[in-house]
Amino acid sequence: MYDHILVPYDGSDEARRGAEHGIELAAALDSTVHALYVIDLPGTPRALALRDDEEEMREEYRNYGEEVLASLGTVAEEHGVDYETHFKTGAPSEEIVEFAEDEGMDAIVLGSAFRGKLGNLLGGTTDKVVRTSSVPVISQRMSVNDI
Repeated sequence: MYDHILVPYDGSDEARRGAEHGIELAAALDSTVHALYVIDLPGTPRALALRDDEEEMREEYRNYGEEVLASLGTVAEEHGVDYETHFKTGAPSEEIVEFAEDEGMDAIVLGSAFRGKLGNLLGGTTDKVVRTSSVPVISQRMSVNDI
């Protein structure tokens, strides 16, 4: 049923919680985990303002992404899960949804931060993915005890 599971991962605590759940699910279903790191460059839209150090920043983000995905790959290996890494650049929620749809993912598994009672008014990446994805989304929300 879920042969290919997308696990967006940025190295944060909430992402790790979601990624671990995704890896455990993949182990139980004998699925492949596709870990995705989205390079989200800060600042205004790219067409309006290109920074002098943009290439250097892009390389730093890419290096960090490779590092965190490698650490997640170790967890996948410990669970005997097939694991692939992918990189995209752009707005995380949009890139996650686009990747899942374009690459034929069967599910997206990601973590969600605990934002308190007013947090739902603001909306985070997970909320945007849930609202816009045609691919099923499984979210693992952190609780106040996880903070």
